[in-house]
Amino acid sequence: MKQLQALLQWLFLRAEGLFNSAFGDRINPLYHLGAITFFLFWVVGASGLYIYAFFETGVSVAYPSVMSLTHDQWFAGGIMRSIHRYASDAMVLTMMLHMLRYFAFNLYHGFRWFSWVTGVLLIWMVYASGINGYMLPWDQLAQYVTVASFEWLDWLPSFGGTLMRNFVYSNHVGDRFFTLLSFMHLGIPLVLLMVMWIHVQRVPKARTTPPRPIAVGLLASMFVLSLVLPVDSQGGAANLAVAVTNVKLDWFYLAVFPLLNEWSMGKVWALVVGGTVVVALLPWWPPKFRRGEKRKHLVVAHGAQGASAEFKVRADETILDAGLREGLALPYECRNGGCGLCLCSVEHGSVDHRPYQRSALPDALKAQGKALMCCAVPRGDVVIEVDGFVPSETATIATVHSGTVAGLERLAEDVMRVLIDLPEGQALDFEAGQYIDILLDDGQRRAFSFANAPHTRDQIELHVRLIPGGRFTTHVFEGMKVGDTLRFEGPRGSFTLRDSMHPILFVAGATGFAPIKSIVEDAFQRGVQRPMRLYWGVRQRKDLYMLELCEQWQQKHPNFTVVPVVSEPSEGDGWTGRTGLVHEAMLKDFADLSGHEVYLCGSVKMVETAVPAFLAQGLGEDACFSDAFLMAAPAPAQQ
Repeated sequence: MKQLQALLQWLFLRAEGLFNSAFGDRINPLYHLGAITFFLFWVVGASGLYIYAFFETGVSVAYPSVMSLTHDQWFAGGIMRSIHRYASDAMVLTMMLHMLRYFAFNLYHGFRWFSWVTGVLLIWMVYASGINGYMLPWDQLAQYVTVASFEWLDWLPSFGGTLMRNFVYSNHVGDRFFTLLSFMHLGIPLVLLMVMWIHVQRVPKARTTPPRPIAVGLLASMFVLSLVLPVDSQGGAANLAVAVTNVKLDWFYLAVFPLLNEWSMGKVWALVVGGTVVVALLPWWPPKFRRGEKRKHLVVAHGAQGASAEFKVRADETILDAGLREGLALPYECRNGGCGLCLCSVEHGSVDHRPYQRSALPDALKAQGKALMCCAVPRGDVVIEVDGFVPSETATIATVHSGTVAGLERLAEDVMRVLIDLPEGQALDFEAGQYIDILLDDGQRRAFSFANAPHTRDQIELHVRLIPGGRFTTHVFEGMKVGDTLRFEGPRGSFTLRDSMHPILFVAGATGFAPIKSIVEDAFQRGVQRPMRLYWGVRQRKDLYMLELCEQWQQKHPNFTVVPVVSEPSEGDGWTGRTGLVHEAMLKDFADLSGHEVYLCGSVKMVETAVPAFLAQGLGEDACFSDAFLMAAPAPAQQ
């Protein structure tokens, strides 16, 4: 199935790219399939009401009234009848494309099951209404559709042949029966509209009206088509005494009817019902017998003039959908990775990108940490910067804390331990592995993980690595002094130890050791006995700034082991340990990672390289936890 989805993704992306080139991303119809379907429903409803005003609901007068509508007032009724037919066909087409696109891009699992299942129900209802509509003109096609439909229904045990008795003789079909068909054609669309409304309730800011150029284009196309190929009745009035032998079918609605002549009724039911059940159950395929812990991730959005808002993201939900669900005024247009309007900067954490147009997010921008909110699915807690974003009044505003610098200690040439005291009588509740955002004077933020365990919560320990040209880190090394006040937000993050019995593998890159230190010390404090193995990767030996502490842990706790890895050892440093990339060192030691939990903290590049390798070597997706960080851009030179 993945191969089929990959092929469909490729086709959709190519088609969307062509439409973007021709019409622009704003009015690309492939980005508005759901809204177009709603619009077509209203066109079908409006044209249907006009037709119904002139339609006679009697078996002997239905055909003449339709013919009079079609020909005597071709300029109005005839065009309305044609538009009614073509809008109905177009509605089937857009619904199918809409569902196919969601299938191609795998947008039906998790919380989306509701929209998927109600969508399947909607397709059934549209077909029921459309097939019912073909019975009303009471021409030869109506006779064929009516008899075939009731014969097909009659196969069901609940009817047992009672329906077909109405069609044995012509006089058995009376006005009451015809009134019932007319009532169904009015009632089903009303229920359909209600289900359509329910269908979009879990889609934040769902659009039910397409852009005006698309709506005008659709109406103009159907009007021209109605003039060029007007819809008419087929073969004269229905006559149940004579079997229908030749009709032209509407393949959008009646594609299954030829099978009723070639197959047994049971086989056709098996095909239709079986296909429906398979499609409806796709959100739960493949089945997951082991339910992983589904945590909501936290997204912190920063905007103009220091504005900030926090919101939760469900599993497999995009940042944009989550933000819109919380009522945030995030910028967006197509919601399909085509326009680039929802571009943001990922300042902390990492995201997976769903397929998108490269024109909306070039590789160069992606390498700089840019992301499309409509396609970005957080791997964990993330912090993003959105140009021009201003949180709404209902948004959750982050609490600002303050603390005093209590100590500064160089752990290495480019690593500083910063100790922060909280105001007297205050403590900060946090979980091991979380982080805080340091607030700069102009509202910018810098994220640093707790390096201390929660049981020492009266003081905060940070490990700050000097970034050449970095505004805050340069200040820490050159200007910060004991007694300075720091403002910060937090705690944040879900890079925390999960409760299980699986052995733990930690992978830290450089100062990614800080949150690992917090987690390990907390585990020791809580008496966790699970095997823990830490792979700490640095560039040179001198960067292992707390290796002695790790070796003390190893001596004191039998369930803990540290494996330092140096990627670029220098001559004369005496290094005799492991070399190379840290994640590759772990992969060499564990040919099969199934049954383990991996906690990975380092740069975005490190995380994006390591995670796929871990999964390929047997690690379960629900057993891999990561925390990626981006280096802040260098401060601009002072003029």
